[in-house]
Amino acid sequence: MTPVYDIAIVGAGMAGASLAAAIGSRARVAILEAEDAPGYHATGRSAAFWSETYGGPDIQPLTTASGPFLEADGHLSPLGSIHVGRAADEAAIDAFLAAFADSDVVLDRIDPALHIPGLRADWTLGVREQSCAYIDVAAVHAKSIAVARAAGADLVIDAAFLAARRSDGIWTVETRAGTFRARTIVNAAGAWADTVAVRAGARPLRLQPYRRTMVQLRTDPGAPEGLPHIADIAGRFYFKPEPGGRLWLSPHDETPTDPCDAAPEEIDVAIAIDRFEQVVDWRVAAVERRWAGLRTFAPDRLPIYGFDRDVPGFFWCAGQGGFGIQTAPAAALLAASLLLGVSPDPAVAAIDAARYAPERF
Repeated sequence: MTPVYDIAIVGAGMAGASLAAAIGSRARVAILEAEDAPGYHATGRSAAFWSETYGGPDIQPLTTASGPFLEADGHLSPLGSIHVGRAADEAAIDAFLAAFADSDVVLDRIDPALHIPGLRADWTLGVREQSCAYIDVAAVHAKSIAVARAAGADLVIDAAFLAARRSDGIWTVETRAGTFRARTIVNAAGAWADTVAVRAGARPLRLQPYRRTMVQLRTDPGAPEGLPHIADIAGRFYFKPEPGGRLWLSPHDETPTDPCDAAPEEIDVAIAIDRFEQVVDWRVAAVERRWAGLRTFAPDRLPIYGFDRDVPGFFWCAGQGGFGIQTAPAAALLAASLLLGVSPDPAVAAIDAARYAPERF
């Protein structure tokens, strides 16, 4: 007879891995990963920065609560961020500051020209977010997998989810790696979360994957030492320095797509470079790399953590958009408390889990 797991987590990206780590030894867990290595899609293609304002005020509590965990593990390093705008963006700057006025996030108005060499003259508005940091995505993910496995979780690769049915309180889960049995299914399948839901007999929640483009540039002059992350307040680009004087640049695109192995489009690379050249007077010497990843959002752009309204034993851990990595420690603790039916960890006890519940749809 196939053994019965307490929990089968579908997806071993950041969401599934961090949740498995947070569950620890409190349940017998199987992590079922469709690819031949965990973290292949969104997790492995992250822009790799941690920003308390990224995702907006409803995401900020999860990001802020995650900070101490990431710092303690040595996964964050100083970067800083400057949100820039032109004169026409004054209202957007004011709204941005107002959105975080009652939070613990420290934001300061500055003259961006004093901090960004070669900044073109029309970029006159700036807000500094000093807490923004580099995040070692690979290390965060690897530690989550290691902690989960040390606590007894079984990681199964090449286990694409095919179907599931529930009888007498037990799910029978069919995958390309065989059949698994579990009392609870966790849907942490990222861009494929609605597909998994349908195959398990649950109602899809209209999750939408979007393609996001990244390019690595070599510029003349090269990115100066100490350059912070630079983000357009109107959401048209961001870029950040990387070792060797390189830059990572995104046009901040969100192109709706089906779940897939995302690849960059030449037009999006061209748009990114055009927008970059409108910000600074540096010459783009070469595009050294280009890639794309998927960011999957619920209709209200908030993540989904909680049991399905209609299907017993089916738990959602999905819709993390572009902030799934920076919120992973706190989100996993919050989701684990809902999943196991226990009091939340003190680090997340003040966060209102109801705002992320699937019942809102």
